[in-house]
Amino acid sequence: MSKPNKLPAERSEELLEILRKRFEKNMNRHEGISWVDVQAKLEKAVSKLYSINEMEETGGEPDVIGYDTKTNEYIFCDCSAETPKGRRSLCYDDEALASRKEHKPKNSAINLAKEIGINLLTEDEYFQLQQLGSFDNKTSSWLKTPESVRKQGGAIFGDKRFGRVFIYHNGAESYYGVRGFRGLLRV
Repeated sequence: MSKPNKLPAERSEELLEILRKRFEKNMNRHEGISWVDVQAKLEKAVSKLYSINEMEETGGEPDVIGYDTKTNEYIFCDCSAETPKGRRSLCYDDEALASRKEHKPKNSAINLAKEIGINLLTEDEYFQLQQLGSFDNKTSSWLKTPESVRKQGGAIFGDKRFGRVFIYHNGAESYYGVRGFRGLLRV
């Protein structure tokens, strides 16, 4: 049974209020962007609002981090201090999940992102996010892995330690209680 992709009106209003307060509290993430314009876009994109709600419900604290003038889209990203709690202990993708013979995690990062309707951050997007604050100081986040790395059984992840961002590799089938993923959504 598939999940509905539309929120009840009451939850939509609650979520918009949460997002507005977070937007106003963190203006450094989206200078020159108006909440009125963002809200108008969100109210027209019910399936995207559903995905943002899933980001919120899994602990991502989504916020606007940019605007793409070419596509006329606002860019939402998980801005929780640490990788979202509801998206941890996942291997990288379904191939990695299937390869585990024992102690399988409940899901993979790629599959859960698809279910939510978001994308994993690329390396570049992760570096851009880190310019807006200090994220993943105690956790790490799976990142969209280049096919050349994935073909060899690996996957990449990032974190921030010692005041700088690091990108590492691991076997795609690995999973840890402090590794999850951050999502990005264009509205």
